[in-house]
Amino acid sequence: MPESPATPLRLTADAWESLFRAQVAVMRRLRRDPSFAALAIGEYDVLFNLSRCPTGWTRLNELNSHLLISQPSLSRMAERLEHKGLIQRRQAPDDQRGVLLALTDEGRRLQREIGSAHVRSIHALLGPLLNEEEMEQLLALTSKIRAGLEDDGGTHPSM
Repeated sequence: MPESPATPLRLTADAWESLFRAQVAVMRRLRRDPSFAALAIGEYDVLFNLSRCPTGWTRLNELNSHLLISQPSLSRMAERLEHKGLIQRRQAPDDQRGVLLALTDEGRRLQREIGSAHVRSIHALLGPLLNEEEMEQLLALTSKIRAGLEDDGGTHPSM
């Protein structure tokens, strides 16, 4: 991929490394957060993403596109969450191989409970580090990155 004249290669690498290391540092702190005593952070992420489904139901493979785990790992996690009574699964009506997932009432209650505490923890962690303007810049930059990556349809630039 040719180097952009506006962004030197080394700066891109340094910015990526900084973003990645910041995310690692934040996630390490959040994993120790007592709000995740009832449910692991990865399991909470599944409940959170299911809570954002407009119809309440989503396909397993669609949910997987929002997570950083493999489809087989998500399938096993979905089984555990179903066993705990937090999600429900059913066959997709238009595809006998497809699986649909949704929160149960208990899953929705737990997601809201953990989510509320989780947001307060994030604010306590990041609030003292970034002022409102910086937080808005961070949101704008990370949103721009995500939008640019989602717009390309998952293709990768040639190397």
